[in-house]
Amino acid sequence: MMEQSRAFLQSLGLPGEDREDLPSSGKTFPGGAHFGIEVPTVNSAAALRALLEEAAAQDVAINRVDETFGAFRHTLAELREYAAVCRDAGVALTMSIGPRAAYDLSPSRLSDQGRFLGYRLRGTEQLVRALEDAQRICETGIRGILVYDEGLLWVLDRARKRGVLPEDLALKCSAHTGHGNPASLRLLQDLGADSINPVRDLPLPVLAALREAVEVPLDIHTDCPPSSGGFIRVYEAPEMVRCCAPVYLKTGNSCLRAHGELPTAEEARAMARQAGIVTEMVRRYAPWAQQLGPGQARPQVRD
Repeated sequence: MMEQSRAFLQSLGLPGEDREDLPSSGKTFPGGAHFGIEVPTVNSAAALRALLEEAAAQDVAINRVDETFGAFRHTLAELREYAAVCRDAGVALTMSIGPRAAYDLSPSRLSDQGRFLGYRLRGTEQLVRALEDAQRICETGIRGILVYDEGLLWVLDRARKRGVLPEDLALKCSAHTGHGNPASLRLLQDLGADSINPVRDLPLPVLAALREAVEVPLDIHTDCPPSSGGFIRVYEAPEMVRCCAPVYLKTGNSCLRAHGELPTAEEARAMARQAGIVTEMVRRYAPWAQQLGPGQARPQVRD
């Protein structure tokens, strides 16, 4: 059915259908690794330390962590502490842009329709402030930025190409932007995304089609808090690796109530243990899969 439309999508280099056959990806990170373990919502340096301490005690390798509270809600000293801890541990760090609709003056963002603004930016001034926030982040040696707005993604990509921001800056597109089809992911890649987090609840055939559409790593949730569905997909993690490599398996947020909150040290330790379960499943059911080693995930923190 609908063969002309399917053929047209294929002429654009996109899949013509979701991949119910779940083909193996065949793609890897540079160096041959298939997956990394990523823990989001690590929103304080204290939580970061607790997470990494528990991961070391459990012999779990964490490759990347994401701060999602907003860089402008941390002091420069706190940002430098984040950077130092991740640099010493060989863990990649992504720091989120602070200005966003959720922190703006608009009451419409709390309405049923306005909430679809998500974390996108409102007005030129928020673009200016977001660019300033990116420069402030980079001053601390951090080279990863989590982006919630497609226009800002385009601006930051141009800024690193023109030397306004470091050329080794990595731009990660958040699930909060709400993208879940191959054309949207291709657009984000073309706008400068270095990794893309699609919407959290996509089935494996859809994820496999997304992999066909782009070359950059996919960041895929294996679990999430009740505020975004509360699913726990640890038994699907091995297939996510097989079908979607290179992939970051995002895990640990099922230990929290919601995205964007400040985890306690004990919650951070629970996130590390959840990461251990995901790693176990991949080792058990996809023993061929190679994990990124220390210092191999982007973006590394600079001195």
